[in-house]
Amino acid sequence: MRRQAIVVGLGQFGMALARSLAEKGVEVLAVDRREARVQTASDFCAEAVAFDATDERALAGTSPDRRDLCICAIGDESREASIICTALFQQMGAPKVVARATDPLQERILRLVGAHEVVNPEQAFGERFATRLLYSGVIDEIPLGADLAITELEVPEGLVGRTLAELQLPRKYGITVVAVRRGGEDAVASPSPTEPLDASDILVTVARHNAVTELLERM
Repeated sequence: MRRQAIVVGLGQFGMALARSLAEKGVEVLAVDRREARVQTASDFCAEAVAFDATDERALAGTSPDRRDLCICAIGDESREASIICTALFQQMGAPKVVARATDPLQERILRLVGAHEVVNPEQAFGERFATRLLYSGVIDEIPLGADLAITELEVPEGLVGRTLAELQLPRKYGITVVAVRRGGEDAVASPSPTEPLDASDILVTVARHNAVTELLERM
């Protein structure tokens, strides 16, 4: 049975999220009070409807309690609507409520009214992009909880020609290389500890926050 989701708020973030979920096989109901946005979403969502998500009767008609995922993606355009929609989802028995916040205060309020998870896409992207700007070898970095991060990076010049066994990255830096992408191929799940690293290799690592940047600063 296909998973079902509601995405409320079809701004840039909500629209991209709805499209991505639909492409992954999720049956998405997209909601926004603007007809033009709803019309755009109807091209790729299972259903798209226009109404004000603070209208309790209209929102109840979407059966949040029967959806696997209910997402309130309303942004800066209406903080009040974001909080009300999130609270209504919780009161209507939605099994998982995800809400978008734009600042710490809104995040705290959204959690208080029932959000199971709160995301701040602008903040998350800004933090990741700052690392890419400061360290040219970093391709991407994804937080893994509060204290760890997955980082994809080019092999630093000082590590080229050396082996993972020789480098002892876990002991010296707390960095574990979980995959090596070589020559444009798919990532290797178990990188060889005895094969020298090539300048064209891409490392995929798991480490505490800032561990990789500390390594790069020492190179």
